[in-house]
Amino acid sequence: MSNIPRFTLNNGTSIPAIGLGGWGGMEDEERAASFEWMIPAIKAGYRHIDTAWFYGTEKAVAKAIKDSGVPREEIWITTKLPWHHHSRVQESFQESLDNLGTDYVDLYFLHWPQPVAYDPNDPWSKGEPTILEKPTFNEVWAEIEKIYESGKARAIGVSNFSIKTLEELFTTAKIVPAVNQVEMHPYLAQPELKAYCDAKGILITAYTPTGYKNVLTNPLIVELAEKYKVTPGQIVLAWHVARGVAAVPKSSNPQRQKDNITLPLLEEEDVKKITSLDRGERLCNKPDENGLVGGWHVDQLGW
Repeated sequence: MSNIPRFTLNNGTSIPAIGLGGWGGMEDEERAASFEWMIPAIKAGYRHIDTAWFYGTEKAVAKAIKDSGVPREEIWITTKLPWHHHSRVQESFQESLDNLGTDYVDLYFLHWPQPVAYDPNDPWSKGEPTILEKPTFNEVWAEIEKIYESGKARAIGVSNFSIKTLEELFTTAKIVPAVNQVEMHPYLAQPELKAYCDAKGILITAYTPTGYKNVLTNPLIVELAEKYKVTPGQIVLAWHVARGVAAVPKSSNPQRQKDNITLPLLEEEDVKKITSLDRGERLCNKPDENGLVGGWHVDQLGW
């Protein structure tokens, strides 16, 4: 079994390879109560929590850290700018700081490349998104760069970006993103994107990292779990770490939380076998029948 390593980012900071996913559902009560399963995770050893303004769990993260007794500076906090706040970056960032009860975050993401209209009557953007042409993600990134330069974010990154959108970003970006968070699991290994990000010094963080039951019940994953005497989830997370990919699995189960930060060291041949399961299949953000994801066509997203 291995201790969870830290990956060094392109600005010299280091991030724990496994974080606790902070998605708390869509109901206000469920989001508010998220701290109840975050506290045992922190006490079990998690030092990386991945939340977002849109998740509605930033206040829960603040409470969990405070109640855990672990000093704030020992925990890596990631949060994200929601797609309907692209015209109010600085205001949204300050809201996140206030929610988190901190004066800085460790990583701040541009959550999605596409801008969505902000409706004060629908602050959580739960309705059908109205896609805008402006501001462009290049303009939004320039605002996020200001946050980094202020010292209020130790690192900045993007989420759901492809080679196509990263190339577009680089036409104006002064700062190369430290991290790109994307859906990644054995059925969506994204080797081209990973190679591109590796070459640019961008760490990939995987969301939906275990691929739900779709991946966890795969015969190869089950076989390797038996071989290493661990769970299928531990096998998949160990695969990510072996590839140099960070991962943020969400679990409210105390035992699975402990399992997720207690990983086997996989043999190189087994890592290759798992990678060969790749089928380019999205499980979390599937395109609809028109090829749309969040109002943008997969061609626009570069997916």
